[in-house]
Amino acid sequence: MKIEKKQIDDQNIKLTLKIAAEDYAPIKKKKLNERRRTAEFKGFRKGMVPASLIERVYGEQCLGDAVNDIISEQLGKYMEESGLNFIGEPLSSEDQPDIDWKDGNDFTFKFDLAVAPKIDFELSDADKVVNYTIKSTAVAKEEMKKNMLMQYGEMQEVEAPTPESYLYVDLENDDKTVENGYISMRDVTEAMKPALMGVKAGDKLELNVNEVLDREGDRATLLKVKKEDLASINPVFNATVVNIKNFEAAKPTPETFDRIFGEGKVKTEEDFEKEVANRLAENYRQESDYRLGKDIKDYLVKKADIKLPEDFLKRWLYSINKEKYTMEDIEKEFDAFLADYKWQLVSDYLMKKFDLKIDRNDLSEAAHGYVAYQYAMYGMANVPSNFIDEAAQKMLTDRQQVERLSEQVAEQKVISAVKDIISFDKKSISVEKFRELK
Repeated sequence: MKIEKKQIDDQNIKLTLKIAAEDYAPIKKKKLNERRRTAEFKGFRKGMVPASLIERVYGEQCLGDAVNDIISEQLGKYMEESGLNFIGEPLSSEDQPDIDWKDGNDFTFKFDLAVAPKIDFELSDADKVVNYTIKSTAVAKEEMKKNMLMQYGEMQEVEAPTPESYLYVDLENDDKTVENGYISMRDVTEAMKPALMGVKAGDKLELNVNEVLDREGDRATLLKVKKEDLASINPVFNATVVNIKNFEAAKPTPETFDRIFGEGKVKTEEDFEKEVANRLAENYRQESDYRLGKDIKDYLVKKADIKLPEDFLKRWLYSINKEKYTMEDIEKEFDAFLADYKWQLVSDYLMKKFDLKIDRNDLSEAAHGYVAYQYAMYGMANVPSNFIDEAAQKMLTDRQQVERLSEQVAEQKVISAVKDIISFDKKSISVEKFRELK
């Protein structure tokens, strides 16, 4: 058994494994004997099948298994004893010679290996990153107030439709009857809007639903059928307008404030104004913090000046994702992968450098925060703690979720540690200019 190493460059190595017949013969023999002990052939007792028959049936498979055992063992041994940090797994070289799988032959296998770059840098207050403070405006506060009240609004009956109204109608023809179907005026065709803008509750009219609504999905919703059933239904209906409704924002009343903020926390419009200002400031702080974290990551990756064997990485990604992605897909997403991979290398380096650890409490806290955030995204800010705890505990039983949470916690710990060392160039900026930043 011989291993030859060829250093292509600082990060790429080619290993050539030369496996002689005497290297694999005893392993193959052992595998054949194991087969013989368990093989069942008609006309022979178990364990008494002739060796020649076992060889004829299982010889090639046992040969391949024996050689692969040697390859796996030798590659693993080399990678462990080399002291190097390898990327991914060894890949069969593109100049791998053809193999004639015949017992007694010597075999040559060539593998490409890639070495992860060594990362070593120091941080001090001489390292600077811009930290933005987003300025609040009266217009932004009014927009937030409007959005919060709209979020807790409800449908209200009105006398005449507007371009935002919903018409509730009863429909009937020889094919079908629909009770209390609704038509959104926003979805009505331009040709039919003038006719429908003048209706009121109780009006009777003839409607061709194909002329009223362009999209099949809207017509299917109105008629309460599947889209594929539309073709069999006469589109002309006798319609009765049941009522007309608009979605109206909630009024700024104590009852509304209780629904938004929790009972008794906000009582007056003045309190509401203050709470809106606080929430807007908190939203801007979160946006600014997210941006700062991103800029710190970019700064650290740039400072680390990581060089990676990109051709090897593309081949490796393709080899482990053959069933899911083509090489064209890999090329399209490669820049994003490269950025993530470089950050992961930097993050791992700094976790070790600063002796940062992730424990169960960190993961539990992250899971609870994620669940609470998801509820808040749907306007559910006052979810009972037992609901959040149950969902968080469920997350912690999912391996993929735990891996994702671990990456988030590691990122937070690294960025927090870095913030204590570097300095910041503080800048005030409007929200419009902030969101134009690349």
